[in-house]
Amino acid sequence: MTDFKPIIKVLEEAYEIPHLQATRKISALLPYNYYETDKHFPVLYLQDGQNLFNPMSPYGDWAIDQSLAKLAEQGLSDIIVIAIDHGEDERISEYLPYYHPRYGEGKGNFYIQFIIEKLIPYINTNYRTLPDFQNTGIGGSSLGGLISLHAGLSNPGVFGKMMIFSPSLWIAKTIFNQTESFRPLQESKIYLYSGGNESAEHLPNAQKLEAIFREKMVENHAIDFYFSVNEIGKHAEIYWKHEFPKAVKWLYF
Repeated sequence: MTDFKPIIKVLEEAYEIPHLQATRKISALLPYNYYETDKHFPVLYLQDGQNLFNPMSPYGDWAIDQSLAKLAEQGLSDIIVIAIDHGEDERISEYLPYYHPRYGEGKGNFYIQFIIEKLIPYINTNYRTLPDFQNTGIGGSSLGGLISLHAGLSNPGVFGKMMIFSPSLWIAKTIFNQTESFRPLQESKIYLYSGGNESAEHLPNAQKLEAIFREKMVENHAIDFYFSVNEIGKHAEIYWKHEFPKAVKWLYF
């Protein structure tokens, strides 16, 4: 499987985010044969980069490099993943899309503005991407899932795919109203996952979100939706690790 491991390139250890007056480490995971071909690839922008392929991460990691290698071994290597590190102590604020009485005015909209206005153009310029709507995805877990969902709902012409794992819907109930008013311009593919053993309201919140998407599909909105539930799943990287290859297959292959 070593022959199929993705090529990991660090864009910058301190990539400038003027929208937040901050810097972040950003990495690109390229197909193992990227430099042996002239093909162009779809892209997936993932949050919480520290927890995606670092086995020394304090909370464990998704091991997406291993999953991508296994997918490549099956002939499913055509994808570029961009991993954006979170802001440590600023993580809640930067992934929060709305005002919260405890956490204040979230900076999530500025964060998404950075991805759309600076990061995506940079990636499309410097790597061989398929830059259209159907081939641009965003995803994450927990608060990273929340901000990714918000990004997709707020920018129906940018992100054609959403990978939403265990989103922290409890902190931003306005997301339900936003989902109800969502009007995709083209077909949006949305993969939602929740564990049944996370928090008391976690799965019910995800099921509420599912019901809204299902109703929109009945109303013939351009949505392709999949809801995955692991009844014993907890709010932890080990469960998102196992869900990642399933979601990639459904969204991209």
